[in-house]
Amino acid sequence: MTIYQDIFWGYEITYPDSWIHTRIADTEYFSASPDSLDPLYEGTDSGQIAIRGEWNWSRKDITPLWNEHIGLIAGFMGAKDIGSAPWKLGDMIGMEAEIVLPKKDPRRLWTGILSREFCVLHFMVTHMKEVRASFEPLVTSIISSIKFTDFKTAVPVTSEGIPIPPGYTETDPRKVINEIDDSSNWHAYDGEAGIGALQSFYLREFSQNSWEILEYIPFTRFSDLGFARYRLEKESRTMVLGLMPGTGNDVESSQNHTKIVYKVSST
Repeated sequence: MTIYQDIFWGYEITYPDSWIHTRIADTEYFSASPDSLDPLYEGTDSGQIAIRGEWNWSRKDITPLWNEHIGLIAGFMGAKDIGSAPWKLGDMIGMEAEIVLPKKDPRRLWTGILSREFCVLHFMVTHMKEVRASFEPLVTSIISSIKFTDFKTAVPVTSEGIPIPPGYTETDPRKVINEIDDSSNWHAYDGEAGIGALQSFYLREFSQNSWEILEYIPFTRFSDLGFARYRLEKESRTMVLGLMPGTGNDVESSQNHTKIVYKVSST
């Protein structure tokens, strides 16, 4: 069995060695075959699990989140007869549903949502109806293996003590904030991650690196700030760190592209 650890959302999942793991945009796919990522593929090995994280900055009740999730899926798939049921897994709570697809569709579709503190995980499972007897127990076992964990894997830390997520590289801070005149105390990093995933990453990593969060302003589409901001303190050092969401005409790319910028000062 293979263990996948999501260092952004903080969970791990165990799946068969013969399966394939693929990340597309902000979603992790675990599939029995590479061909299963093709929406037109109808082989018996087309089963897959999709998991997407969401940052629930206000700890909103799970019900409206679920209603939005299930409504989008049902509308897109042309589904009907959706009956939801409570779902609990470890210390996570949520909802699950079997979605009845049109009769001509040979697939089975199940979806669920689990919430833990600020993190919400969205699930979708699809497979051919004819293999349900063998596939359903396997996929149930895989999903049941999910757990949140304090990662012991070393995350790179800058000389200022700021953890940097995988795939991020240093860049000129003046390319992130145009108003900077003196960039000597500013630092910036660029990479591919959604701003929700980065907020999840830093909530855990700041604590593990002994930073005290004095102020946290989350990123939300309702905010005039336009980015997430942290004011931090550690020993004699203070820090202001911002997470700047991507912009551009490519909506999918901008949603999964966030820059990190911070300014160092001493108390």
